[in-house]
Amino acid sequence: MAHQDYVSRPRSPKKNSNPYKNNAPEAAPGITTKVKLIGLTTLLAICFFSYFLWSIKDNKVDIELPTKAVVTKNKQSAELPEPPKEKWQYIEKLKSKEVEEGQYEVKASGPYKMQCGSFRTKKQAEVMKATIAFSGLSAQVSSAKGSNGTWYKVYLGPYAKKRQAEKDKHQLSSNNISTCQIWGWN
Repeated sequence: MAHQDYVSRPRSPKKNSNPYKNNAPEAAPGITTKVKLIGLTTLLAICFFSYFLWSIKDNKVDIELPTKAVVTKNKQSAELPEPPKEKWQYIEKLKSKEVEEGQYEVKASGPYKMQCGSFRTKKQAEVMKATIAFSGLSAQVSSAKGSNGTWYKVYLGPYAKKRQAEKDKHQLSSNNISTCQIWGWN
């Protein structure tokens, strides 16, 4: 059997159209009633607006301008009237008000130290001390004997002000050392 090209061949006039589509004939292309209604409304609006503008073009507003007699009258009374009297007395009270000063004493809470670690072995404490030294600060290692053995503490200080300790703590935290705590020096 020979191969047939069905695509280029025209549709057979005997075949029925698609049963799922509406077989009603298509409306002829033209202007729909909706478009006509919108156009008519727009045209009427433009006409009414034009008539409105034409009707108000000759209207004049009656404004009374001050006459020369009024102007000369104001020139003669160039003196200003007296200001109204104050109803409130707080302005005079503010002028004579005295502020009481309190006595404040700043108490120094003492020197501070910053502890960055507590280790069981001295080697771990020395590693932490070296890590702190790489960030530009100097630390010390102290040993403390307790009920459960000896602990090696790595600390910085003493600091006269807590603000100085906070500054070094921020420097250490920017170098990934975030285990430091600030304590009072004992």
